[in-house]
Amino acid sequence: MDIKGLCFDKDGTLFDFAATWEAWAKAFLLRLSAGDMATATRIGNTIEFDMIREKFAPTSVVIAGTAKEVADALLPHVPHLSPAALLEVLNEEAERAPQRPAVPLAPLLSEFRAQGLRLGLATNDAESPARAHLAQAGVTEMFDFIAGYDSGFGGKPAPGQLLAFAAHVGLMPDQVVMVGDSTHDLQAGRAAGMTTIGVLTGPATQDQLAGLADAILPDIGHLPSWLATRNAAEPRPAS
Repeated sequence: MDIKGLCFDKDGTLFDFAATWEAWAKAFLLRLSAGDMATATRIGNTIEFDMIREKFAPTSVVIAGTAKEVADALLPHVPHLSPAALLEVLNEEAERAPQRPAVPLAPLLSEFRAQGLRLGLATNDAESPARAHLAQAGVTEMFDFIAGYDSGFGGKPAPGQLLAFAAHVGLMPDQVVMVGDSTHDLQAGRAAGMTTIGVLTGPATQDQLAGLADAILPDIGHLPSWLATRNAAEPRPAS
């Protein structure tokens, strides 16, 4: 069956993870710590962020977890903030995080739209920051569907967001490709019954994604050639 829809993860897929979030994390932790480096380092350890190297560990909750899961991990270390206040700070800072697209997004997404593909976004970030990041890149209107973990469909690795996208655009799950950089993304795609494509613009390695991906690409810029090969190889019904 031809592919008729693409559902993208955001961080590490549309946007380069390290260039965006590892730069953001240091400033965010210093804000939580009132500028005290020792406190920021201690808090950073709880989300597996090394303040000196400015790097997340591959197992950090920030990489694939929801914003609420990140807030829950930080909460015991910021007793001056309520859970709601911490989540508000986290989302506010996330909205301001400078995004570096993994590839030039507008021409690539325009190419997909010209081919008649329906486009969705499924992120474990909150919906408001996700929309802000797409707006920064000037591509919000190219998406038929945008969901964060707080949009009413749950978060990945559950398939709710992906199934909601397929239903919203009137496609069967097997007509959709889930494109992501983490095991959570690909697990969600598999659970939804979609083709799964891993990209290497996030922290996960090819070996980590291999067992869950139907194909692994260096970045989303390689999708057009993969799609052309994939759809050309699909058997056509006899006339």
